[in-house]
Parts: sequence; C-alpha cells; structure tokens
Amino acid sequence: MEYLRAACAALVAVVFAASSVAKLRDFRGFARSVPVLAPMPTRLVRPVSVTVVAAEAGIAVLVAVPATAAAGFVLATALLLAFSAAIGTALRGGRRTPCRCFGAADTPIGPRHLARNAVLACFAVLGALAPEHLPSVAGAAVAVTAGVVVAVLVIAMDDIAVVFARSS
Repeated sequence: MEYLRAACAALVAVVFAASSVAKLRDFRGFARSVPVLAPMPTRLVRPVSVTVVAAEAGIAVLVAVPATAAAGFVLATALLLAFSAAIGTALRGGRRTPCRCFGAADTPIGPRHLARNAVLACFAVLGALAPEHLPSVAGAAVAVTAGVVVAVLVIAMDDIAVVFARSS
C-alpha cells in the first residue's frame, strides 16, 4: 500500500503541475474561458483564475512532500469536485466551451472530462488514505514511474480521444 501513495502522489503532482503551467502560459486565454464555463461577475474572473492556478500549483507541491501529502490530496479532491460541478452545470446549460484544462484546446467539454475528474478524484482519495510509510527506493521508483505514465495519459486524453475518433 505504501507504493500506492507514491504512485498517486506522482500522478496528482504531474497532472496539477502540467495544468497550472499550461494555464500560466496563456493566462489571458484561460481567464477568458472561466466565465464561459462558470458564469460569474466580471470583477471575479481574474481572482478566480489566479486562485485556480495557485491551487493547482500548490497541490503539485503539497502531494510531493510526505509531510503535506494528505493535505494536498484533500485539496486535489475538493478542486476536482469543484471542476466537475462547473463542467456538469455548463453541460446541463448547453455550454460546450473548449476545455482549457491543459492549455489552449479546441475540444469542447463533455462527459469524458467528468469521467477524468472522477478517476483523478479517486486516486487523490486513495493517496490520502494510503499509509505514509516510506517504500523502498526501487519500489518507489516503479510506483512513481507508473504514476507519471498515467498522468501523461490523462494530460493527453483529449488528443488520444481525437485519434481514436478518427480511426473509427
């Protein structure tokens, strides 16, 4: 079980780090997408956008440090639930804006984004509940590698979906 925590930490850290960096690279574009996804007064758009990016970057750091990992996993779960609520509300309202989760994208939000967030939230909960014992170096290396591989697949999810959609 100690390997599970290491894998979950790697997965969550890489996903949230990539997400925050992508948003920072085109912060104006991300900020413009926020009120389309979650309607709000104009005066709140920038503070909400900054808070999202800061929370994502903070989660990446928190889960990577054993002493703060549990807090990072809890924050990740809460943020993923908030994202899912915003996506679900947008979908119910007929707003299919592009997902700016990992930077500029043309792919509109859809049920797969809700599924992705649910899976990530499950890993965050598993990471929070897993024992805090330090695994062996070799075992930790394998677990972290597995977490990073899954993270890369999560980050590339929209691109992968496009490839499979074109082949069918």
